[in-house]
Amino acid sequence: MAELPEDDVDRVKMSVLARRSGVPAATIKHYVREGLLPEPFRTSRNMAYYDASLVPRIQAIKELQRTRFLPLKVIKGILEEAEDSGLELADVVQRVLDNKSEQDFRSREAVLEAGVPAEQLSFFEKLGLVRPDEQDGVVGYRGDDLELLRILGTARRAGITPEMLPHTILQPYVKAVYDLAKLELELFEQGVAVAAGSNLPSIVEVATELSERLVMVLRRKMLQQILATRPRDSRPPPPAASEPNATKGGTKSATKVAKTANGSKPTKRAPRSS
Repeated sequence: MAELPEDDVDRVKMSVLARRSGVPAATIKHYVREGLLPEPFRTSRNMAYYDASLVPRIQAIKELQRTRFLPLKVIKGILEEAEDSGLELADVVQRVLDNKSEQDFRSREAVLEAGVPAEQLSFFEKLGLVRPDEQDGVVGYRGDDLELLRILGTARRAGITPEMLPHTILQPYVKAVYDLAKLELELFEQGVAVAAGSNLPSIVEVATELSERLVMVLRRKMLQQILATRPRDSRPPPPAASEPNATKGGTKSATKVAKTANGSKPTKRAPRSS
């Protein structure tokens, strides 16, 4: 059985670390698995000791998750920046929050000025996709509502026009995702929640993040399987290139189209008798 090294590090058990930081043990272990915290010193397979100085780091991670809804990947980058720059973690966190503070809330007027059509915004509100919020008497949007609008704005700027992807397409998306979320919640209640006991709050956090990643991976795999098994003739043909011998109206004549399609000239029909 290994013994704790004789150094200046104050090492404590997980129960003590969780109590001092105010963060559940299951959440702290998840942070370790995701590389946000160093591995503990193990004296045996079932006994681990953690650096007590990690308490501020754990609290900072939890705060960024709770108040800024930042994914752990982004938070990990913040922690690495603090280590590389030599700045105190609190200073780096504050700088990140300052940079993101203006992005947390956008007034309705600012959203419209950014190019979101009023008709589209009203459609999303009626569908329940976005819900106006209020800050200092100004009506606007925040959180996932604002992120949804940003994603669509990015798509438009990338050249995905309303003709290619109309905003109304989100209506069937909403139904499909709603059914998925309902199924996910039912499975969680029947399985995880029953056995989680007092660890339920922390497990909910971990399960939520992992389920989002799982859905992304499954969606990608399903798209690949569908594309691989779908007959080629069911796929939409590529747009036809313009021909130099096009007719005056800008399109091929019926005879030329038919010849191109089957490689032979079309059979002329006899004129109808009057």
